[in-house]
Amino acid sequence: MNPSLKPSLSFAVPVRRVANIIGTLIILAGTGAGSLFGQNNPPPATNTIPASAILTPPSPDTPRINGPKVFGVRPGSPFLYSIPATGQRPMEFSADGLPAGLKLDAKTGHITGTLKDAGEHSVTFHAKNALGSAEKPFRIVVGEQIALTPPMGWNSWNCWAGAVDQQKVLRSARAVVSSGLINHGWTYINIDDTWQGQRTGRDHALQANQKFPEMKMLCAEIHNLGLKAGIYSTPWVTSYASYPGGSSDNPDGAWSKALANQANHRHGTNSFAVADANQWAAWGFDYLKYDWNPNDVSHTGEMSSALRKSGRDIIYSLSNAAPFKDAPDWAQLANCWRTTGDIVDTWDKPSQNWQHGVAQIAFIQDSWAPVAGPGHWNDPDMLVVGYVGWGPQLHLTHLTADEQYTHISMWCLLSAPLLIGCDLERLDAFTYNLLSNDEVLAVDQDSLGKQATRFSNYGELDVFAKPLDDGSLAVGLVNRSAGAARVTARWADLKITGKQTVRDLWRQKDLGVFENQFEAEVASHGTVLVRVIPAK
Repeated sequence: MNPSLKPSLSFAVPVRRVANIIGTLIILAGTGAGSLFGQNNPPPATNTIPASAILTPPSPDTPRINGPKVFGVRPGSPFLYSIPATGQRPMEFSADGLPAGLKLDAKTGHITGTLKDAGEHSVTFHAKNALGSAEKPFRIVVGEQIALTPPMGWNSWNCWAGAVDQQKVLRSARAVVSSGLINHGWTYINIDDTWQGQRTGRDHALQANQKFPEMKMLCAEIHNLGLKAGIYSTPWVTSYASYPGGSSDNPDGAWSKALANQANHRHGTNSFAVADANQWAAWGFDYLKYDWNPNDVSHTGEMSSALRKSGRDIIYSLSNAAPFKDAPDWAQLANCWRTTGDIVDTWDKPSQNWQHGVAQIAFIQDSWAPVAGPGHWNDPDMLVVGYVGWGPQLHLTHLTADEQYTHISMWCLLSAPLLIGCDLERLDAFTYNLLSNDEVLAVDQDSLGKQATRFSNYGELDVFAKPLDDGSLAVGLVNRSAGAARVTARWADLKITGKQTVRDLWRQKDLGVFENQFEAEVASHGTVLVRVIPAK
C-alpha cells in the first residue's frame, strides 16, 4: 500500500489556501462585513503544526455548491437557508423550483420567507461566476421534523466560557463569513452560559445581563449575515456557571447571588420554560442548548413543547451525558443530546473526572447508533481544534495533527452535530483545513443520516463504516496505538463484494480500484478516511 497515506507525512504546502484565507480577511476588513483586525481583534496567529500536515486541497475558483442535500422547516416558521458555495466572487445565485413564499437573494445566496403548507419541494440551486457555473439538486421538506442533517456552527464555551459578550459573539459571526466558513455550511452562532440577567420580561421571562445589551439586534445582525443564532439555558435554579436558570422557588423568578452555588443545581418549584421559549423566539434565536444532569424526560418534554409552540423553529439540544436508557425518548423530544460529559483537548483521560479526552468519546458510541437519524442526533460534544481555553487566555489545542484528523473524521462518521469551539478570529491554515474539507463534511451531512459503527477491531486498530445515501460507504481506518501501523478494511467485514473504487476524502483524491480489501499505513492516533464506491 502507498505509504503516503499516513496523514502526518510531508505534502506540498497549499500556499494558495493560506493566501486565500488571509487575502479574504484583508479585503473584508475594509468592507461592510466588518473588520477582523480592529483594535481588539488580533490577526490570525501562526500555527505550530507543520504546514506539511495540511491535506485539504484549495477550493477551486470555479463555483462549487456544498452543504447538505435537504433542509427541513415547519409550516409557518421563518425560513432562512444560505446556499454554501465556494469559488471566486462576485457570484450569482438562482434556483429552479423554489416554492412560492420563498425569496432568493441572487447576490448572497440567502433564501428567506415562509412556507405555509406541509409538503416536499425539489429545487435545483445554481451558482455562477466569471469562470464557470455549478448546480445542485436540493429538497425542502415542510413538516414536523427539522434538523434533517446534523447542525453545524460555533459555540462560545470552549473558547470564551464566562468571558463571552455580545461583541465577541458578533465578531465570531462575522469571522464565519469573512473566513469563508459559511461557504462550507457552517451556520449556527451559539451563546453558551453566562448571558443571563434577571426575570423582568413579559411573564417573568429571563432577560440578558449587561454583557448582552441588545439580544434582538444581535440576532438580526447574525441573520443578516446569512447565519443563525443559538442560546443557552437550564431547567435548574442556577446554571453550571452560577447564573440564573429556568426555574425558581419564587413565583416571580427573582434570583440573587446567594443562589449561585451547587446546592441550586436543582429544579425550582416554578418553571419558566414557556415564558423563556417565547422570549427566545421573539429575540430571533434558532438553537437552544439545554444543560443539566441528569437529563430527565419530564423537563425535556416540557421545554420541547414550549419551543414547538413558540412559533419559531429552534433546534433543541440536550446537555449533558443523557442517560442511555431513555434514548428513544430523546429521539422523540429533542434534536440532539449529549452522549458524554464535557470534552477537553486531550487524547486520553484528563485529570478531572467530569472531563473526557477525544479517544474516550470517539470510540464508544456504537450503542447509540440505532437512535440517530434525520431530526435526532447523538452529540459527542463540541470540537476542540484551533485556539481554545475556556476563558480569556487561549492556547492552541493540545491535540496533535493526527489526533485532530481523527477528531474531525470520527465526528463526521458519527453523524454528530459539529460545533466549532475555537476563537474564529485566530483561524490558522491548519485549523481551516480541518473545517473546510467539503468531502469530509459531506459524510456528516449525508441525508441518509446513519451513524458509523465499528465493523472490525484488531487490538488498537479499528475500522468504522457509515452507509451513505448514494450507496457508497464512508470508512475510517483508525490507529489508537502508540506507533504507526497498517490498518486493513476487509470487504467481508464491510459486507460488500467485488471491485471497489477507494477515494481519500482528506486529500480529495482517488486511490484506485481494490478487490477484497484496502489497507493503509496510519499514524499513531491517526485516521485515514476514505469513501468506498462500487466500481463501474
